[in-house]
Amino acid sequence: MSRDWETLAMLQTALLEDGRGEELLRGKLNDTREWSVVNDFCNRTYMPLSTRPLTRGMDPDATIRMVKVGGITFSRFCFGTPTRADDFDPDSGNIIVVNTLRGSVRHPLIGNDAVDTRPGDSYVVDCSRTNYWNIADGGDLQLNLTIPHTLMEETAARWYGFVPGDDLWQKRLIFGAGQSAWLSLLDYATRSLDARFDGIGNPIIERRIEETLCLELLRGWADTAGLNLETGARAAAPRYVREAERMMIERAVEAPSITEIAAQLGVSARSLSEGFRRFRGISPHEFLKSQRLDGLRQALLRARPGDTVTALAGARGYVNLGAMTAAYRKRFGESPAQTLRSARR
Repeated sequence: MSRDWETLAMLQTALLEDGRGEELLRGKLNDTREWSVVNDFCNRTYMPLSTRPLTRGMDPDATIRMVKVGGITFSRFCFGTPTRADDFDPDSGNIIVVNTLRGSVRHPLIGNDAVDTRPGDSYVVDCSRTNYWNIADGGDLQLNLTIPHTLMEETAARWYGFVPGDDLWQKRLIFGAGQSAWLSLLDYATRSLDARFDGIGNPIIERRIEETLCLELLRGWADTAGLNLETGARAAAPRYVREAERMMIERAVEAPSITEIAAQLGVSARSLSEGFRRFRGISPHEFLKSQRLDGLRQALLRARPGDTVTALAGARGYVNLGAMTAAYRKRFGESPAQTLRSARR
């Protein structure tokens, strides 16, 4: 048995039990034969949509299990009868990743083309950017992820310094085919669930898993779409944006003002801000803020005996430690003090 099939076999228990073998979602409604219950589950878990059985009058035999990992919704789902789903509401702002565990599901690709996902396939679609429908064969079973589009944008901005455009988000495709990394990550995430909470008990681990899922999805999506996140959009930015990035990276400790950076480049602060928003999807202030926090984290990780958070932060121009700590926790999922303790261990 290949590694991919071994991982797929482990995923057969996803959302049924936690890593200790304890039952998840005990006492919850996890299956139904009522269309009203199925539709309510779909509307809450994915977004408002329409469903209809392909055989008139057929009742569902549905599996409806759902847990949250940070901002990501995991669902173990099947209609239990051949069904078409369409009219996915674009105003929901959600991305759906369909990971087929059993049977097959048909999805749209480019134009009028369609594809059938088989066990081990993962299909991604941004319903906020393109239309979507699917046809389930009735014998299928899916482990689905619902991810807010804004969460993926935030991940791209943190890791790549810009937000991709619709040349990525409008691509509907199968990604990760023949690769076990994505399936292994799903297996790790679902085994990290704790039946005592019907979720992940440790908020730091939960944040790390959320971030890693989004980053791996972004990478696999872009690779399959033929887009280079490292250089593609960066190279398209005008020189003053790229120079501003270089200056803010080099002078992050000094915390220069955006007005000062713009003046040195011979552009207005407004033009600089517009350039960043157009080509990076974030403001220059947000870029500088992330560079300063990254620098502080590196300093904490390299701290010498006797160094304190207050001293290291003060040396980098931080005066309001409360605001800094809140921003640091939001970016890294832990406080500066926790990073320092981890480094010393």
